[in-house]
Amino acid sequence: MRWRGREGSKNIEDHRGRTGGRFGIPLPGGRGRSIRMPGARGGGISIWTILILLAFMYFTGKCDPGLILRELTKGQGQFPQIQRQEGQPKINIDPLPDTGGEFKQQRDSQLGKQKTNPQAKDDLGQFTSVVLRETELVWHKIFKQMGRTYEEPTLRMFTQSTQSACGPGLRAMGPFYCPLDKKVYVDLSFYGELKQRFGAPGDFAQAYVIAHEVGHHVQTLLGIARQVQTQKARLSKAQGNALQVRMELQADCFAGLWARHADAANQILEEGDLEEAIRAASKIGDDNIQRQTQGRVVPEAFTHGTSAQRMRWFKEGYNTGNMRACDTFNASNL
Repeated sequence: MRWRGREGSKNIEDHRGRTGGRFGIPLPGGRGRSIRMPGARGGGISIWTILILLAFMYFTGKCDPGLILRELTKGQGQFPQIQRQEGQPKINIDPLPDTGGEFKQQRDSQLGKQKTNPQAKDDLGQFTSVVLRETELVWHKIFKQMGRTYEEPTLRMFTQSTQSACGPGLRAMGPFYCPLDKKVYVDLSFYGELKQRFGAPGDFAQAYVIAHEVGHHVQTLLGIARQVQTQKARLSKAQGNALQVRMELQADCFAGLWARHADAANQILEEGDLEEAIRAASKIGDDNIQRQTQGRVVPEAFTHGTSAQRMRWFKEGYNTGNMRACDTFNASNL
């Protein structure tokens, strides 16, 4: 990926190297109450409690669903209406804009000036900052086409653990997005794990991960995330997982769409970059991860989609460059 010399985002929080201290898990209905994690003064909680909390956050999108629902239902405006058709939860999106035409974006006046973010002077940190900036340029343009204003997310880089408005962020959780504070959280050591454990090396594989999480931010701004959380509260666990899969695949599609538009505007792609992203999508499919971790595949427990599905929807976004093509909720075949 051609990223050196490009401007980094100003929306970076570099919390790497910060360890220990107190960070609590907000308790619904408890003003000021929290659960202290190990390393906090005044005590901690057992490893079994930690495991239960991690499992809870994993199956609910890594955040307390009650807190998410309360936050996402704030505000006014028209949002997509969710219906259930033929036994499959669906979302009718009103409608996603047609962004499939040739994408001509004016270069930022400061691009190419070797400007760096003072909070991310190392290569990996600066790379992350540049990728975030590239997502900002693309989504500002697309939201302007929709008659909206894009609200830029913040990306926090951390080491081992951090605190988010959705609760604790731990390295084991992988990169995640919290809609309550509109931040993307990344322990940059995940990039090494992506290469070594999942066999998906390359800088554009890393860019795909960031673009996917920013895709969740886009879903929050468009009201899609709110509707999904509302619908999941009415569904069985298996049905809720199926709906979550469609949400994750749409974020993959948005990542592919970003890659197309960013390259059209700033020629960021080098030979082999797309293959890196597609390989990463295939390696972190639910079926592949389940085979690695438990030796068997349990489709009803999928929350992100199969390897084939994740590859398909990333390519759908890239090949079309059109947000309408990313309507995974009404797709008859994932």
